[in-house]
Amino acid sequence: MSQAPQMPEADREGIVADAPMGNWVDRFAPGPTRPYLRLSRADRPIGTWLLVIPCLWALALAGGAGGFRPWDLWLAVSCGLGAFLMRGAGCTWNDITDRDIDAMVARTKSRPLPSGQVTVKRALLWMAAQAGIAALILFTYNRLAIGLGAASLALVVIYPFAKRFTWWPQVFLGLAFNWGALLAWAAHAGTVPPASVALYLTGILWTLYYDTIYAHQDREDDALIGVKSTARLFGEATRGWLWAFFALTVLSFGAAVILAHIREGRVLALVVSLGGVWAMGWHLAIQMQRLKLDDPASCLAVFRSNRDAGLIPLPFLAIAAWLG
Repeated sequence: MSQAPQMPEADREGIVADAPMGNWVDRFAPGPTRPYLRLSRADRPIGTWLLVIPCLWALALAGGAGGFRPWDLWLAVSCGLGAFLMRGAGCTWNDITDRDIDAMVARTKSRPLPSGQVTVKRALLWMAAQAGIAALILFTYNRLAIGLGAASLALVVIYPFAKRFTWWPQVFLGLAFNWGALLAWAAHAGTVPPASVALYLTGILWTLYYDTIYAHQDREDDALIGVKSTARLFGEATRGWLWAFFALTVLSFGAAVILAHIREGRVLALVVSLGGVWAMGWHLAIQMQRLKLDDPASCLAVFRSNRDAGLIPLPFLAIAAWLG
C-alpha cells in the first residue's frame, strides 16, 4: 500500500501541532501570510462555524416569527464574514495574552507567538486590521445591532483572562461566542425579544458542553501550570455534567422555538422547528456515546462534530419559517 505523500521539510516549517493535517493554510497560503492566518485559526475553521451558527439560528427563527426580507441575505452573508473576522481577531488577542502559557503546553507551544514566528507588535496590528474590517460590516446594521456589537468587545477582551480567576472560563466563552444570537436577531427585527434571549442561553449551554470536552485535551498540562477550566473542576464527574448541559441545551432551544412561534399560533412551524431541536439532541446523544474523555483524539473529534450538530436544526428552522 502506498503511503500518503509527505510535505517537503520547508513546507512543514511553522505548522501548528493541533491544526488539522493538510489544511489549506499549510498547503496553499503564501508563506509570509501563514503565521498570521494561523494566529486567526484560519487553519481550523471549526471555531468560525461555532461562532456563526447561533447567528444563523437567530436569523431563521426571527424570519419565521416575522417573515424574511431581501435584507436577510446580506445579514446571513455578513454574519459569516463577521464571524470569520472577529473569531480571527479574538484568537489573535487570546494568543497575545496567553503566549507565555501556550509556551508551556505541548499542544499550543508551536503556535506563532510562543514559537517566535510573529512578534507581539505585529500580532496587535493584525488583530486591529481584522477588527476594523469587521466594524465596517457591523456599521451596515441598525443602531441596536451596532450597539450590541460594540458591547460584545468587552466579552472578547475579558475571556482570555477568565481561566486565571475562575473555574468556569467556558461560561465567558459562551457569553462571547453566542452574542450573535442577540445581534443577528436585532439586525433582522430591530428588537431583542424573549425568544432571542432563550436562544442566547441555548448557545451558552451548548458552549459549556462542547468546550468542556475540548478542555479535556489539556487537563494535565493545565493542572501543572495552574490554568482553570470546567474539565479540571468536574474531573471524574465530567460525563454527568455533560449530560446535564446537553439536556439543558435541548430544553432551552425548545423554549426559544416555542417563544418564537406560539404567539402567532404557527403550530405546524412549531412542530417542524421542534423536530430540528430533537435531531440536534439525537446527534449530541451519539456524541456522548462516542466520547472517551481520557483520549485527547476522541475529545477533539467529538468537539469538531459540534459543527454538524449545530447545522442540523437549520433546515428545519428554515422550512418552519417558510410554512409560517
